[in-house]
Amino acid sequence: MLQAHAAGVAFFQYRSKTAARRTVYEAALLLARTARSLGALFLVNDHADIAAAVDADGVHLGQDDLPIEQARKILGRNRIIGLSTHNGEQAREAERSGADYIGFGPIFPTSTKDAGEAQGIVKLACIRQEVKVPVIAIGGINSANVQEVIRAGADGAAVISAVFSKEDIRASAGIMVSLISDVRRDR
Repeated sequence: MLQAHAAGVAFFQYRSKTAARRTVYEAALLLARTARSLGALFLVNDHADIAAAVDADGVHLGQDDLPIEQARKILGRNRIIGLSTHNGEQAREAERSGADYIGFGPIFPTSTKDAGEAQGIVKLACIRQEVKVPVIAIGGINSANVQEVIRAGADGAAVISAVFSKEDIRASAGIMVSLISDVRRDR
């Protein structure tokens, strides 16, 4: 987190699909404190209760997690709730249900998780037209395609391996931040 933040990343999510809930809590607590000290936003994936317990900025939910309304009861109105979506109906329903943003994808094939068939840039552009909330592109995004994703209308991109699988995390994060900034500057 420190290296990515030093390169300009300001929004982090902790995601662990296999760890015990106590382990998730302990890691999230440390990460939430670190993010707060850096002035970065921090979300916990899947677990609204853990997000509340560690005073995270919010939670990112999947389609099989708590409904947004229930997560809102746990987190209150002032915390961020995002929802992963994979088609137009899910995106529109997420917005109607009160999601602060949606994750949409996978845009490209990804080995990080099994999220179904790649949706592609054209579908991303369509989703951008269908909802007013911010759209974060997910899945298979790297330095070779991140500008295409932002040009298609994504407000941001969620990445894991494009940054954290590299030897120099700060440099790889800096490249992604720079590429996104270049597109935004040209808008």
